[in-house]
Amino acid sequence: MKFRKALKYTLRIIAVFFLLILLYLLVAFILSYIPVNSNFVSCKENSIEIYIQTNGVHTDLVMPLKNEIKDWTQAVNPATTKSGNLAVQFVAFGWGDKGFYLETPAWADLKFTTVFNALFNLGSSAMHVTFYERLKEGESCIKICISKDCYEKICHYIETSFVCDKKGKCCQIKNACYGVNDSFYEAKGSYSLFQTCNTWANNGLKAGNLKACLWTPFDKGIFHQYK
Repeated sequence: MKFRKALKYTLRIIAVFFLLILLYLLVAFILSYIPVNSNFVSCKENSIEIYIQTNGVHTDLVMPLKNEIKDWTQAVNPATTKSGNLAVQFVAFGWGDKGFYLETPAWADLKFTTVFNALFNLGSSAMHVTFYERLKEGESCIKICISKDCYEKICHYIETSFVCDKKGKCCQIKNACYGVNDSFYEAKGSYSLFQTCNTWANNGLKAGNLKACLWTPFDKGIFHQYK
């Protein structure tokens, strides 16, 4: 009798768990396809070219490394990467869970504790910064031409996502990188089911008054807005 009751409650808990997952995915799908700033039009004169880029899971916001409005080398210098390549033209910003970033260089390294901490707001965050000499447009890399005003707003959004020291310098995480042209920095906020790397990127587009999703934890909704 006790065993049957225990089994019954266990099955109920499992059923509720899967129902919550389905509800989360349903809400994410619906809100991802509801646009904000749908009246945005690409700027044709005196525009600045930025990009959104995905690896199939995670969205980066890609900015010019230097222009008359912002010199990103004052905050995230490519000279600090392993390559020290100063010929780069673009810098990509990707916010995410620090534990996931630094402890999971490959999917085979993924641990349950890392996933649990990330999903339930138990860890800290980091900014992954990658430098590029050039970018190739395609389904996973889309160019957006925006006004200087929009660009300034996105830059401010990205800047305020970093943790800085008393001198205002972004705090780089030593000896942390995936390759020779990237680095990691301490970032503000915590990753969760409701604040993911793609939510961060989507909010950046919102901050610049660009087309974005009402809310999304995934990259698909963001790129749908720019089809």
